[in-house]
Amino acid sequence: MTDAQHDAAPGTDTPALRADCGDCFALCCVALPFSASADFAVDKPAGRPCGNLRDDFRCGIHSRLRGSGFSGCTVYDCFGAGQKVSQVTFGGRSWQQAPDSARQMFDVFPVMRQLHELLWYLTDALRLTAARPVHSAARALRDEIEAVTLRDAQVLLATDVAALRGRTGELLLRASALTRAEAKPGRGRNRRGADLLGARLARADLHGADLRGACLIAADLSGADLRLADLLGADLRDTDLSGADLTGSIFLTQPQLQQARGDATTRLPSGLHRPAHWTA
Repeated sequence: MTDAQHDAAPGTDTPALRADCGDCFALCCVALPFSASADFAVDKPAGRPCGNLRDDFRCGIHSRLRGSGFSGCTVYDCFGAGQKVSQVTFGGRSWQQAPDSARQMFDVFPVMRQLHELLWYLTDALRLTAARPVHSAARALRDEIEAVTLRDAQVLLATDVAALRGRTGELLLRASALTRAEAKPGRGRNRRGADLLGARLARADLHGADLRGACLIAADLSGADLRLADLLGADLRDTDLSGADLTGSIFLTQPQLQQARGDATTRLPSGLHRPAHWTA
């Protein structure tokens, strides 16, 4: 497999795993808590609507979230869980229309979000050509999790998400190893979970590296070779990706890119888009 042989990320070409705010009852703006910080301008407890939420479930400051102190909202992705809970689990009746079910809806949402995240990663694994030996198991687990997401609220709340996450993690590790094995010999240094806060890695050769769960906050990865690198769960807040080559990188998500900094010369995997706040 070449670095380009990783099809479009499922977040862009699989509608069920892409947030559709028009079919959601603004669950991320109501169910989840905010803490006043660099990411959120105010405190908001779970279950209370954000002060910027309009009656039609739209954000009143959507076009200026970053400038208004709500950059945390711009990096959040429910992976399609919002519309699943709104339209499937609760049959299109909002927490406004059925206030008695509001608390249950808010409790189900974070569970569904975790399940949809697992579906996203398993779908992505199925697009890795070199990971074909694990495709059958990944497809079976994806179908199992999808079936759970279609059950009622009580079943969802009783689901052992940790167990499903563990099984998914094992498959993703195998898919990653198979894919990164195609990097050139001697590459693919293991930096899994490494503390690389503020690290100076400009133009570093990280082709095929295991950066899963690494702390790369404010690290300088400008011009770095990140082809076939596993970036699952890597913390890319304020990471400089200017001119970096992320072609074929594994398990990179749009929210991770939203947290990072980059420019017009940053090369992205197929299916992910350049964030609007990146420099030209």
